Amino acid sequence: MTPWQPLTQAEQLTDIVRESFEHPVLIFKHSTSCSISAAAKGKVERQWDEAGLSATKLYYLDLLRFRPISSEIAEKFGVRHESPQLLLIQNGECSYDASHMGIRLSEVAQLVK
Repeated sequence: MTPWQPLTQAEQLTDIVRESFEHPVLIFKHSTSCSISAAAKGKVERQWDEAGLSATKLYYLDLLRFRPISSEIAEKFGVRHESPQLLLIQNGECSYDASHMGIRLSEVAQLVK
């Protein structure tokens, strides 16, 4: 089962940066009205258990409800806004940024080991 943590407050980004110095943190940005985004979310959920990322916190951002947080993420981590999008935050910086069907938990797992 995928351990989604809701990302609903811009202040959580400060916590995510702090956490990322202790352990890797993932942010999944999802548009609930987009079928491609739904497919990417389903892929993450199906692959989660075998990806070996159980020690990695996984935040879920609903872009339609919390769009300003997405803009802040783009600015804070120097990434282009996309949806769906998976970001790996380590040591305060984004070390993996993929979108749409390019999202691969196997690639993330190689970066966190």
